[in-house]
Amino acid sequence: MFALLSLPSPLHPAVVHFPIVLLLLGTVVAVAAAFTKRGHLPPIAAALLALGAVGTLVAVQTGERDGEIVGETPAIEALLDEHEEWAERTQIAAAVAALLAAAAFATTQWAVAARWLVVARGLRLATGAGALLAAWCVIQTGHYGGQLVYRHGAGVNLTAVSPAGTPAGETAPKWKKSREDDDD
Repeated sequence: MFALLSLPSPLHPAVVHFPIVLLLLGTVVAVAAAFTKRGHLPPIAAALLALGAVGTLVAVQTGERDGEIVGETPAIEALLDEHEEWAERTQIAAAVAALLAAAAFATTQWAVAARWLVVARGLRLATGAGALLAAWCVIQTGHYGGQLVYRHGAGVNLTAVSPAGTPAGETAPKWKKSREDDDD
């Protein structure tokens, strides 16, 4: 029971996927809202982008804390710096996109005069552009994070696995012979 309540360690890889999905999905909805007159799209875009922006706060905080467990080689250090810089850019771009989305939603809902309809349309276009920028930042952040993990093994515990690929202290499993090998 308590195993279900325990948090993964490191926490950053588990948390970071929520803002990624929310911001990318929010971008799709925001761009669609910029070019269609569907009244339900601006609030959905605003909600997704706002949740994604909040998620970036959590992801950056856990990344700063978990960043201390990665190795300290020069290659990893340089990639980690790039990853952190793009994460901060993502945080800012997501916040701006979320604020634009909230403003677009508000003006779309209360636009009565023709002048406000133009403002609402401009804010929806700005939201789409801001969301595309946030999505680009997410992609770049993920690119550098992926390089850290998949090229350099940063944050991956490889000490529990022997060179043969089995847990330390265990032998590799013996495979049964297939029927074709039973010709003896």
